Amino acid sequence: MTYSVAVSGASGYAGGEILRLLANHPDVEIRTVTAHSNAGQKLSEHQPHLRSLAHLTLQDTTPEILAGHDIVFLALPHGQSGQYTDALGGVPLVIDAGADHRLTSEAAWDEFYGGAFHEPWAYGVPELLVAAGPDGAAKQREHLRGATRIAAPGCNASTVSLSLAPGIAAGVIDPSDIVTVLAVGASGAGKSLKPHLLGSEILGSANPYAVGGTHRHIPEIRQALAAASGVAPDAIRISFTPVIVPMARGILATSTARIVPGATDAQIREAWQSAYGDEVFVQLLPEGSVPRTADVLGANTALIGLAIDRAADRVVVVTAVDNLVKGTAGAAIQSMNIALGLTETTALSINGVAP
Repeated sequence: MTYSVAVSGASGYAGGEILRLLANHPDVEIRTVTAHSNAGQKLSEHQPHLRSLAHLTLQDTTPEILAGHDIVFLALPHGQSGQYTDALGGVPLVIDAGADHRLTSEAAWDEFYGGAFHEPWAYGVPELLVAAGPDGAAKQREHLRGATRIAAPGCNASTVSLSLAPGIAAGVIDPSDIVTVLAVGASGAGKSLKPHLLGSEILGSANPYAVGGTHRHIPEIRQALAAASGVAPDAIRISFTPVIVPMARGILATSTARIVPGATDAQIREAWQSAYGDEVFVQLLPEGSVPRTADVLGANTALIGLAIDRAADRVVVVTAVDNLVKGTAGAAIQSMNIALGLTETTALSINGVAP
């Protein structure tokens, strides 16, 4: 079966990356691309690298145009997806790359986003641990099988959650004492013109933003880590500081957490090895190795380096992802594959691009 696909927000970074990956997917046909202010223009004017899709023209983003497809991807700014998802009830599978359907707490939405709250959908991070059931620890992919509505993750949020969930689930790190600092490529802020993201502003500079617990991905991280451990989200205390650095794409997240008294080095490493040892797209590096963002460029891979700092009694987790692939579009398509019963790795690569 070939599934018909529509992609909204197709002139932006996330929409363009969804299209790039879907262009090599044997089970889908990209029929429709939409935008707002760029509607009526050729897709190639905004995504010139997508040569196989150069024949497509951007249409208006309306429920009428998006309806009638088997799959709709929404790559819209936060707060804009909900108005469309409410009107797409007849579409078999809708995947939202924005934040509108990620959070389960309306109070958290009101505090960090504001505006209309929409129901939470299946969270699109397949490898994320969820609290142990009668058969032991489970993964989020079980909630994606057969799903008809999927919320793709925030790139920073999924990176940090994948970094720390194994240790919290295994009880070897303290969920109330987490510090994470992220070096983030400028594409994570989207394609809209913003003066502070001009080349003259970011080249040769590292720029912290959303400092002091104000970043919108914080409640998403707390929600994911709470789901992994079975504790309340309020028990997850995290100091989260993102820093824009002069690279187009990529996230390097350095997260530390206090070691629970009595946890041995072997138990700590085993927590991550047990969680990801069989995963294709989330890989724990050998002891003593740490990843670089260059190692995951263009790949749907999260590489994790784990160190144990006994002098400070803290675990240090360094995780690298491509924010546009594993952080967004790749996670969305991986989740789509699972929902449809396709091979999970279809159209997704573990190999990066170098140099």
